[in-house]
Amino acid sequence: MKRNVLLYLLCFLSWAAVGQNSAPDTSWVKANYTKTEQYITMRDGVKLFTAIYTPKDDSQTYPIIMQRTPYSVRPYGEHNYRRSLGPNGYLMREKYIFVYQDARGRYKSEGNFREMTPAIEHKKSNKDVDESSDTYDTVEWLIKNTKNNGKVGQWGISFPGYYSSAGLPNAHPAMAAVSPQAPMSDEFIGDDCYHNGAFFLMDNFGFYSGFDGPKSKDGTNYQSHFNAQYNDAYKYFLDFGPLKKSNAAPYFADPNSIWRQTTAHPVYDEFWQSRNIKKHLKNIKPAVLVVGGWFDAEDLYGALKTYAAIEKQSPGNNNRLVMGPWTHGGWAAPAWKGFAQYQFGADVNKYYQQEIETKFFNFYLKGKGAFEQSEVTVFETGSNQWKHYQEWPPINVQPTTYYFAKNGGMAVAKLLSEPSSTTYESDPAKPVPYTNVISGHRNNEYMAEDQRFASRRPDVVSFQTDTLTEDLTLTGEIVANLMVSMTGSDADFIVKVIDVWPAGATMPGAQEGGKPVVMDGYQQMVRAEVLRGKFRNSFSKPEPFVKGKIEKVTVKLNEVAHTFRKGHRVMVQIQSSWFPLVDRNPQKFMNIFEASESDFQKSRISIHHDADHPSSITLPVMR
Repeated sequence: MKRNVLLYLLCFLSWAAVGQNSAPDTSWVKANYTKTEQYITMRDGVKLFTAIYTPKDDSQTYPIIMQRTPYSVRPYGEHNYRRSLGPNGYLMREKYIFVYQDARGRYKSEGNFREMTPAIEHKKSNKDVDESSDTYDTVEWLIKNTKNNGKVGQWGISFPGYYSSAGLPNAHPAMAAVSPQAPMSDEFIGDDCYHNGAFFLMDNFGFYSGFDGPKSKDGTNYQSHFNAQYNDAYKYFLDFGPLKKSNAAPYFADPNSIWRQTTAHPVYDEFWQSRNIKKHLKNIKPAVLVVGGWFDAEDLYGALKTYAAIEKQSPGNNNRLVMGPWTHGGWAAPAWKGFAQYQFGADVNKYYQQEIETKFFNFYLKGKGAFEQSEVTVFETGSNQWKHYQEWPPINVQPTTYYFAKNGGMAVAKLLSEPSSTTYESDPAKPVPYTNVISGHRNNEYMAEDQRFASRRPDVVSFQTDTLTEDLTLTGEIVANLMVSMTGSDADFIVKVIDVWPAGATMPGAQEGGKPVVMDGYQQMVRAEVLRGKFRNSFSKPEPFVKGKIEKVTVKLNEVAHTFRKGHRVMVQIQSSWFPLVDRNPQKFMNIFEASESDFQKSRISIHHDADHPSSITLPVMR
């Protein structure tokens, strides 16, 4: 699935970078830039393939903006030009030296590729190489071998966003401005591969089937491990059965494939801990602009936590955060006026590209104009406003705990003392779908989808507030504390925060005079996350549940900026499957990648909500 998202992303990146009302066209790039190709030698002798686009106007020197990628710098050949250059069309027309590099071991670059190469803080010899050293060595060569002004910037979205983050530690002195956008940061806790120990099945299966297959002799392409064709992902993966058969032909037969590496480490061991780039973001010197999207189905966690890690470990750094109403990389599209049922009224991308991204690089790399953007810029859904803060979360947030009650109630009031619980039966043979859409591709709109299809199921429990008498704005992290018991020895817990629209409600059209969107009773998902229950106390040392024993399970949801309007309700849904976004939990304590069909079992799960065992959710209420 990530591969499909990548193709989509590359498509609208090409359009976005050309400029307003212009189709992708190599002729403009070719008329204004000269392309050269180089193999740049790293300190250990490995050569990385690099494409360099230099402005033909040589009356002045230019700064460098670089992207390092595992997704190819194509088209290859000095007479074959990209249709666009840089993060956006405004910057392309400003003119920079734009550099694209195949990461170590990918496409035409030499060396061995490693998924999120572990960083080496204390390098003892030239054989100790990582993405930081490869970035440094590349910058060193570029500074000496191009006609530049001595300043370098770096940017990238998704995996290239990770390379931007990974180039920050011990950055070259010429590196002045870096923008990690939707960067991967920790693939076991919150990005791509796992979320809180729960395996993201559909995305990993689709992406790794083609990402690291056999490479062609000329380095320009990769052969897929296999081609899985399906129009109904839910049916396909349910029929597929236990995942242990994926580790053999005709699927991931290669024991060195990244899928096999990923599934061989189902706990937060050294493999994952060494790939956590966040802990290395110390003493960062370049100016940083972290960008993410509230509807990013892949790396919402990465953007938020990368910013937080720099703030905590590099307190003097010039670090900013931008979070908008985007999907994965949506800020690079030519326009963005709505998503799912949301209608934003204005083009949020024009504001971001002109006023934030372009000014950021122009100021720090060219010394042009000013960059007075606030520390934190977030788009608040529900109210459809850009908000500006000097810290994140904002200082005037009051964490407020709402307690679940019998009959589906939810309020800040204290609970009665008598025992009370809500019980549902979770059946792995009939998992709760993550979306109501039948598709062979991930439905990105699931992050804002109407949840009535789920609330009607007996294996989904709901709690909601009374009708709000005034607007309620949430800004920051959400934490659910569940008191649970079960008949099995493991279970997943998916917690959703939902904006329930009143009967008869409509959302205004995107433009003045636009047709309103009917929202009559719509249960609009605002934020959701999953925790694999056996990791409730430790991601490195999973523990089984004891049948019938009431235990606390804490589920941390990513941050949010959303206003629930007067007349709406706040709903919380809890369920134990989210398929096939997340793989099925057999509800038996074990290594799920070794499970057989007979290991999958039903479990009765109770959410307790009384004075002695209060289940609750803490919301970041703006005061």
